[in-house]
Amino acid sequence: MTDTGNDADLPEHVALNRKAWDGYAAEYVANGERSWAIAPGEEDWGIYGIPESELHLLPDDLHGLDAIELGCGTGYISAWMTRRGARVVGIDNSPKQLETARRLQQEHGMDFPLLLGNAERVPYPDGSFDFAISEYGAALWADPYAWIPEAARLLRPGGRLVFLTNHLLAYLAVRDIEAEGPPDGLMRRPMFGMHRIVWEDVPEAVEFHLSHGDWIRLLRSSGFDVEELLEPRPAADATTRAQYMTLDWARQWPCEEAWKARKRG
Repeated sequence: MTDTGNDADLPEHVALNRKAWDGYAAEYVANGERSWAIAPGEEDWGIYGIPESELHLLPDDLHGLDAIELGCGTGYISAWMTRRGARVVGIDNSPKQLETARRLQQEHGMDFPLLLGNAERVPYPDGSFDFAISEYGAALWADPYAWIPEAARLLRPGGRLVFLTNHLLAYLAVRDIEAEGPPDGLMRRPMFGMHRIVWEDVPEAVEFHLSHGDWIRLLRSSGFDVEELLEPRPAADATTRAQYMTLDWARQWPCEEAWKARKRG
């Protein structure tokens, strides 16, 4: 595990999120262990476990490609890509998350680089990768106006970027304090001006949310063509451990969105 910078040099939101995710890490061990054991073709995504066969977030053929997971957490998506034949690098902001990833590497007999750092500044040369992906990770916890241009720098012409995060409607509708209950269909905050978000009941962490128009403008100005925006609907019998969302709400309005973009070249 390589440390790409000390905490004193980190932007404020990166330092806050590193400390926060070191605190959250133990809650994600069990999911990491489950997800590392998933076989190719059986992968699932997001808080409701939408099947890869429905979303197709991974390329059909990863053999021989260089891939990076931006905000890899416990590293299971990096493991999925390795099993599919990619040469993978994982980078994450939390030492504790990477401890779990390293242990699971050993248990599953895999060995790919795991970097301690953040997706806004990745220590690889321009054009090092063919594919970049983030399930939440950088897509939620890094500043998009920094990590999207960085992803473009890292990708070769024609390289693909895929990321999954909270849907715009979910951001607009969820309550400021999770204990007040799940969303009920009302819009609770304005869409205009969204970017850096600190929730009232989670002041130790910083999220980032953009409108769809802002995502499109940012992606295009960074050198990407948007290929697809997916708004998955969970199955009627889906379950989640997420406390901020209910299946009834997510079956009426999308709670997650997945973007697919390709670097122009």
